[in-house]
Amino acid sequence: MKIAAVRENAFAMPLNNPAYPRPPYKFYNREFVVINYRTDPEALRAVVPEPLEVIGDTVAYEFIRMPDSTGFGDYTETGQVIPVRFTTPSGKVQEGSYVHAMYLDDSSPIAGGREIWGFPKKLATPKLSHEQETLVGTLHYGSVLCVRATMGYKHREFPLEPLAKAMAKPAFMLKIIPHVDGSPRICELVRYYLEDVTLKGAWAGPAALQLFEHAMCDVARLPVREVTSASHYIADLTLGLGEVVFDYLQND
Repeated sequence: MKIAAVRENAFAMPLNNPAYPRPPYKFYNREFVVINYRTDPEALRAVVPEPLEVIGDTVAYEFIRMPDSTGFGDYTETGQVIPVRFTTPSGKVQEGSYVHAMYLDDSSPIAGGREIWGFPKKLATPKLSHEQETLVGTLHYGSVLCVRATMGYKHREFPLEPLAKAMAKPAFMLKIIPHVDGSPRICELVRYYLEDVTLKGAWAGPAALQLFEHAMCDVARLPVREVTSASHYIADLTLGLGEVVFDYLQND
């Protein structure tokens, strides 16, 4: 293969059979169960990188079923998202969320999420199921149970307008790609948005959340002090591509 052809075709690895296709990445009937809880503020500050600032003492623990996504297929994801504030170089203050940890069961979105945006994805076994009147979420890392979540099924309808506004806020993550010598080649704060969001329904209900300690799946680093709210909703959306808002190798 000629050098020019390598440049033209290089998108993702492997060169001749990439692990995921080119964008856009669209999701249909994406089901969310989000349990908000209070945690240790010092623990939050210890894991959220500057220049982001932690807002309050809460974490959103999410289970997401993706039965139909372009390129990535059918999979389940779970993880922790932290409310944060970001001040742009022009002085504009944005409120959004920092994606702290993600665990999923499909290699294609793990590769694509890490390589394109910098999503902190690891391979595990999350499950979200409906058991009679209860939504049940679990996360196993290998054979070990790390998370158990339960929520009452569709107890109260949730207004769509405030949820749509929340989904319109940006999310941030830290993209790290090492050089061939092991030093950091890319270390960037990336911002992205959800696009073309169509909410199909949303509900609130009682919820409980348990996090268990594990050396390689450290969800319990942000311990549950009190569950404050829970929501269950379904949406179609497009995962927007990212933009670099801070380069750690170029800025102090």
